[in-house]
Amino acid sequence: DAPASRPRVGTGILRIRALAHLIAAVDRSKAEPDPPHDRPSVPDAPAGSTQKGVASETPEKPRFDIAKAMANRERACERVRHLTRHLGATDPSDERDAVERNPTAAGADQKIRLAPGGGAGTLTVTDNRTGKRYEVPVTDDGFVSATAFKAIKAGGDGNGLKLYDPGYMNTAPCKSKISYIDGDKGILRYRGYPIEELAERSTYLESAFALVYGDLPDARQLREWEETVMRHSALPVPVIAAIEALPHDAHPMGVILAGLNALSTFHPEQNPALQGGGIYRSHDVQDKQIVRIIGKMTTLAAHAYHRNTGRTPAHPNQTMGYAENFLYMLDAGLDPNHRPNPRLAKALDVMFLLHAEHEMNCSTAAARHLASSGVDVYSAVAGAVGALYGPLHGGANEAVLKMLARIGNKEAIPAFLKRVKDKKEKMFGFGHRVYKNFDPRANVIREVAEEVFRLVGRDPLIDVAVELEKAARQDEYFVQRKLYPNVDFYSGLVYRALGFPPEFFTVLFAVPRAAGYLAHWRESLTDPDAKIARPQQVYQGEWLRAYPALAARPPASSDSMWHVQVSNASRRRLAGGSSSGKEFRPSSGGGVTGGKSFAHPPRDVGLGPAFSSGVVPGDATGGVDKLFHAR
Repeated sequence: DAPASRPRVGTGILRIRALAHLIAAVDRSKAEPDPPHDRPSVPDAPAGSTQKGVASETPEKPRFDIAKAMANRERACERVRHLTRHLGATDPSDERDAVERNPTAAGADQKIRLAPGGGAGTLTVTDNRTGKRYEVPVTDDGFVSATAFKAIKAGGDGNGLKLYDPGYMNTAPCKSKISYIDGDKGILRYRGYPIEELAERSTYLESAFALVYGDLPDARQLREWEETVMRHSALPVPVIAAIEALPHDAHPMGVILAGLNALSTFHPEQNPALQGGGIYRSHDVQDKQIVRIIGKMTTLAAHAYHRNTGRTPAHPNQTMGYAENFLYMLDAGLDPNHRPNPRLAKALDVMFLLHAEHEMNCSTAAARHLASSGVDVYSAVAGAVGALYGPLHGGANEAVLKMLARIGNKEAIPAFLKRVKDKKEKMFGFGHRVYKNFDPRANVIREVAEEVFRLVGRDPLIDVAVELEKAARQDEYFVQRKLYPNVDFYSGLVYRALGFPPEFFTVLFAVPRAAGYLAHWRESLTDPDAKIARPQQVYQGEWLRAYPALAARPPASSDSMWHVQVSNASRRRLAGGSSSGKEFRPSSGGGVTGGKSFAHPPRDVGLGPAFSSGVVPGDATGGVDKLFHAR
């Protein structure tokens, strides 16, 4: 608590803000033009009298005294300066005045949130099928409960209305305090902190703390948080062995998924399936899993990277920063004394921060969906990473890179844009499901790209990207459709300049996004409205059919399995005989049983075009039964 002789900081800041609003009001008054003189005027009338069309006497509006207003403004400014000096409450490292905010991140009209969706009230619904009217409550947060529409019935099967919303275009499955997006204004905030300010002044781990726990940490909390995360960066040896057992050309995201699922089995003490559904009520248990996952994500990523190179990553260096340690693990395997370039490490840290959280996207929704079942957090995060694996979600920056390479040079941009407008080409990196304005992360990444290129050399595709952005933002076709560059437009160029192959880009998305997944997982544990996710469906299939006997059944007409080609490996095995001399035939389950004997595989079965097409990946036994049963 503050000493009694010193004003409370919160009260003082409110006074400063109030005076600042007074100053702004005076400035606005100065800027307002005089009222126009050509408006119809009301003739003067004796006091107390009335005129036709005038309800009552209108007093003369007093003139604005500019000299007096300026004097008041000066006194208010001096009062603000005095209070600021007296309080001394602002952080000395904060170079901005307490009443100022980043205008690009939060304008003056954004300091107080307007009523979401217009605020509380009711929605009157008239069912024209029955003539009935229903009052649906609208909450303070500007939403209506979907279950309220179940009461609207009109006979039929007796069920109420359902809300059909494929893709969750306008459905909120939860209430959250973690991040806020205003797509029309290009705003993204983590726990209320504008993303631009965090990218400029914060770090990934500091912002991750805010995402998970609600506020930015103080110096002691930040130091303890960073040390604890880095202390949990090593992987169990059997998890490494499991990763090394994967094919050398396995996709890096598949390696990350395998590692996360393996980690789940190594920590049975936290698994609700073993310890009971209440295990995550413990703050200690939550914290332990959070630091484990965030700490190990970069180590899993380093192993995924080197699974493709054939090399072994360096052991985690717990004395380094988060992004710096990641680069160290990638590059110090052959030189333990290697130290990553600090400016490249900072650039990667900013990229991590920008990708840490993005509200209820596909993979985050998957994390909350899985968590609603009470599954362990490693499986929930793995499921989210699996959703991110999809090219429609996590692979867009790779598509941008291929598009820019296809364009080739600045001179080809006009022809490319024409093909886009003629629906003959697709332009990646522009437009967003949420943002109908400029993605606030895109400007930051463009600056990061310039910093990286200064250190490692300029990618010629950056000039194509800059010119493409410029041309598109001046073209009415794209402006009218509100197609602006998104976070993927420049991120692929940054990652390529840092030496990462395109298939690794999604991993660099998954590593930092773990913080967002964990923040939503933790929030869902204490959500009083949380229920196991179980969406409805609109059934349109056959209503009722009798089960026909197999012999009398016609072939399936709507769809069926197509011919599954037999791999050459299966053909090689079929070409051999039985070393035991026993009669054998494959069972429906793929095993060997007694029955019809084949000394050699059947020779008169049509093998089809697969015979000369090479081995079908992953097909070791498929189609063997079909070959035998064809006899």
